[in-house]
Amino acid sequence: MRTLLSTLIAALPAAALAPSQLLAQEPREWPIHSMERPQPPVVRAAPARAGAPPSDAIVLFDGRSLAAWRSADDTTRPARWRIADGFMEVVKGTGAIETRRAFGDVQLHIEWASPATPHGEGQERGNSGVFLMGRYEVQVLDSYRNRTYPDGQAAALYGQRPPLVNASRPPGEWQTYDIVFRRPRFDAAGKLLQPARVTVLHNGVELTGPSAHQARPPYEKHADRLPISLQDHGVAVRFRNVWVRELE
Repeated sequence: MRTLLSTLIAALPAAALAPSQLLAQEPREWPIHSMERPQPPVVRAAPARAGAPPSDAIVLFDGRSLAAWRSADDTTRPARWRIADGFMEVVKGTGAIETRRAFGDVQLHIEWASPATPHGEGQERGNSGVFLMGRYEVQVLDSYRNRTYPDGQAAALYGQRPPLVNASRPPGEWQTYDIVFRRPRFDAAGKLLQPARVTVLHNGVELTGPSAHQARPPYEKHADRLPISLQDHGVAVRFRNVWVRELE
């Protein structure tokens, strides 16, 4: 049986790369956020089971403190999201939060739940996001019986690749992401040597694929380690049991 890490395929391809350099491309390149793009098939995920992090994990949220986080808009300010009953919840208007610590290659575990009473439809329902290095987004969205553009539904690499299937649980239920992320590599002059790679397991279902709204910007050289951030999209999405393992 293949290991998790052996399943990594190319993700987040640079727009400027030659066709021979692009890996894991779909047979057809769809316009960004196309509603005509085929919807991923729906599968039923196994029941959620909370588990303890592995012994070498860095715990980013244990249900009690936001000490590992700060405001992404003003890094001198603490995170201003709400903590209750073992979870943290987006407080509309307080802005995104990010880890105080910077990371490169990681295995990230995070659990989230959209509001139990859904409001709106499409991108208005349970919207948030997990940003690796503050820029490569795995979409958070209530995608249970909620049609939207496939490259913007839950577990999509936003604006790049839809998930292979829709493994979403109903609103209000806890969902899990297990994300293995390999950062892009650049040479000293800033030239891209290797694009970022990512594998997402949504509720235990593997979803591989290759983030920007209505755009696919080229790579720009950045630091080897940057914070992980969570988005304030104006919806009271909850997060719990967040931990990370460094892979570099």
